[in-house]
Amino acid sequence: MRPVTVLLAIACLASAPARAEVIEQSETSFVIHFESDVAATPTQVWNTLVAPQGWWSKDHTYSGDASNLFIDSQATGCFCEKIPAPEGQRMGSVEHARVIAVLPGRMLRMTGAIGPLQSEAVTATLTIALKSSGDSTHLSWNYVIGGAMRLKVADVAPQVDKVLGEQFAGLVAKAGAAALPAEEPTPRN
Repeated sequence: MRPVTVLLAIACLASAPARAEVIEQSETSFVIHFESDVAATPTQVWNTLVAPQGWWSKDHTYSGDASNLFIDSQATGCFCEKIPAPEGQRMGSVEHARVIAVLPGRMLRMTGAIGPLQSEAVTATLTIALKSSGDSTHLSWNYVIGGAMRLKVADVAPQVDKVLGEQFAGLVAKAGAAALPAEEPTPRN
């Protein structure tokens, strides 16, 4: 294996969640948990977290463009998406989740049924916790979903786990990259 390929493989493994799984499941509820250590300070991870346009996949947006995403990180704020409209029409929007608790650099809690769960009569709460761990940050997500849903939990839980796992991995990779030192500019003669 060439050195560049080895380095790329190591970087991909380092940015993968340490643990990601559906940890509880019943007929009407499920809990998804993700955790990983990120080679960045809690401040760096927080600043990346509250800018989802930089790490959320465009494939899991209504507009098809992650640059339309934003988090208003204060209680009553939202994790929202702007939906462009044809000229002469008012812009659309989607509230993915409502912000209910903010402890900057430590915890963000939102309530909202993301993706296909939005059309169901469920309550869903996502708690994102950051904890300083030496030279890195321990990042964990707990997404708790419960209520009446027409979807079968056994079918939807693995799908939600997969999609949110992709987003979690995107956040870990982006936050870790944000912590890398900037390259020194090449001096000009």
